[in-house]
Amino acid sequence: MNEQELQKLRNYCAYQERAHSEVRSKCFDLGLKGEHVDQLIAQLVEENFLNEERFAIAFAGGKFRMKQWGRKKITQELKMKQVSVYCIKKALLEIDEDDYMQALHKLAEKKYTSLRGDQHLKRQYKTMQFLLQRGFEQELVRETVEQIAKSGA
Repeated sequence: MNEQELQKLRNYCAYQERAHSEVRSKCFDLGLKGEHVDQLIAQLVEENFLNEERFAIAFAGGKFRMKQWGRKKITQELKMKQVSVYCIKKALLEIDEDDYMQALHKLAEKKYTSLRGDQHLKRQYKTMQFLLQRGFEQELVRETVEQIAKSGA
């Protein structure tokens, strides 16, 4: 195992949390192949530079706080990064339920209000579509939008 390659990967992982698939991809970019890649990844895990659970929690929290993504979109993105189902569930549990509902409500109100010129049902539909694209659960979206429509925001 080349110490220089390992150090590059340590720096790559130290900069921000990484998924195993991202590190594997970085190894290929560095021209590394096969069993050598697995050894390097094992070494990084052993040294705690690479931790899938920690990555999933950081990713989910960041996407929720910064981009206001819903659980479904976060799950989809983590699956694309080949994160285990266990780690995905653990990461989603870290998102505070009150904060989640508050963010959903705030986004819904803002979107619904921005569509003042549209007819009532069209406003509801567009608001729901917007929230679904953000990855919020359909049932929660429907309830929230109906609540906002009733309050006449």
